Amino acid sequence: MNFVKRAALSLVARRAKTALLLGIFLVICTLLLGGFLLQGATSRQEAEAQRRIGVDVTVRGDRLTLATAAALGSSPLVERYNPLLRGAAKPSGLTPLTSDVPEPDDATDDPGHNGLMLNGIRDSEMLLDFASGRSRIVAGRALTENDAGRRVVLLERRLADKNELKAGDTVGLRSSDGRRTETFEIIGLYEDPRPDPSQWVAPSELIANQVYAPAPAVSALGFGTKPSTAVFKIGSPERAERLHAEAARVLGGDGFRFDVNDKAFRDQVLPLRRVGAFAGSLLWLIALSGAVILGLIVLLTIKERRDELGMLLALGEKKWKLIAQHTVEVTALLLPALAVAALGAQSFAEEAGETLLAREEHTASLPEVRMEAADLGRVAGIGLGISLVATVVPGVGILRLHPRSILTDTE
Repeated sequence: MNFVKRAALSLVARRAKTALLLGIFLVICTLLLGGFLLQGATSRQEAEAQRRIGVDVTVRGDRLTLATAAALGSSPLVERYNPLLRGAAKPSGLTPLTSDVPEPDDATDDPGHNGLMLNGIRDSEMLLDFASGRSRIVAGRALTENDAGRRVVLLERRLADKNELKAGDTVGLRSSDGRRTETFEIIGLYEDPRPDPSQWVAPSELIANQVYAPAPAVSALGFGTKPSTAVFKIGSPERAERLHAEAARVLGGDGFRFDVNDKAFRDQVLPLRRVGAFAGSLLWLIALSGAVILGLIVLLTIKERRDELGMLLALGEKKWKLIAQHTVEVTALLLPALAVAALGAQSFAEEAGETLLAREEHTASLPEVRMEAADLGRVAGIGLGISLVATVVPGVGILRLHPRSILTDTE
C-alpha cells in the first residue's frame, strides 16, 4: 500500500484528530487570508490617496518665472504643477459685480481695482477651492494644461448671470493700462458658494469677479512672466527634499521660498500605513505560531503511532515515505480549510479594518476589501510551507527509529 493511500485511511480512522487539524488550519488560513486582504486594501487606498491628494509644494521667489516653473514642473518628481500669475484686468463690454456695502470715502482710486482679477493658471483642478470641492464647475469644463495656447476663461456663475453669458460665448479683456485687448472664449462657469465680505472691497477683490485663464494668455495681455507662486504636486513627502534640490538648481541658489504642505496627505495615508504594517506583522505571527502549533501536534502524533511506524519499518517501508505520509495527511487538510476560509476572510478583514481605522481621527472610510486569486495563491503557498515545516522537522525523529527496538519495547 502506498503512503498516499495510507494517509487517506489514517485521516478517516482518526476523525477527532483530523477535525482538530482541520480546525487549526481553518483558523490559520482565515487569519492569513484576512491579513492579505487587509494589506491589499490599504495599499490600494494609499495609492489612491497619493494620486488624489498628493503633497503640495509651494515655491516663491524673484527668479520664479513661467519658464522656470515649467522647467521645474517637467521634473519626474512632479506629477502636476500650477503657476499663479495675477493682474487686475479691465473688462470690455462686461460689467463686474460690485459690493453691496457702501464705498467708504477713503477707498482707493486705482482704476485697476474697479475691474476683474485675472488669474493666470495651468490647471484649475489644482486650485485649493476646486480640489477641496468648495468651488465646482456648473457649466462647460475645467481649465487644463491643454489650454495653454488658447484664449479661454472660467467665469463665476454670478458674473455670467449678470452679463447674460454662458459657456461658449466670448468676452473681451484689456490690460490694466488699457493698451492691449484680447478676446477670450468662456469654456466653463464655476460656482463659489462663499458670501461676499461684510466690509466693502474693490470689485477686483470680490469672489464673483475672479476670472481664470491660461497663464500664457494672461502674460500676453501684459501682466509679465513672473507668477507670485507656483504649486507643485508630488506623490509623497519623501520627494520634497529631492525637489528642493532641483528647485535650487533651476532657480539658482537659495533665493526662494519652498513650503511643503503635506498635512492632508499625512492625515489620509499614515493611518492606512499603520493598518498595513499591523497586517504585515499579523501575517508573520500567524505563520510562525501556526507552524509551531502544527509541529507540536505532529510530534505528539508520531509518538502515539510508534507501534504503527515500527510495523511499517519491519515490513520494509522506507523512512522518508513515513515522513511523506505525515506530510500528506497535514497538507490534504489545506484545500478544504482554504476553501472555507475564503468565505469568511473578507468579513474578517472588513471588521478588522473598521476596528483599526475607528481609532484614527482622519480616515473615515474603510478601504475596499477585494479578494483576488493572488491572495489565495499566497495563502496556499504559506500553508504548504507551514505543512512542510510542521511535519518534516518533527519527522526527523523517525529517521532515528529502529523497528527491532520499537517492537521489543512494545512486547
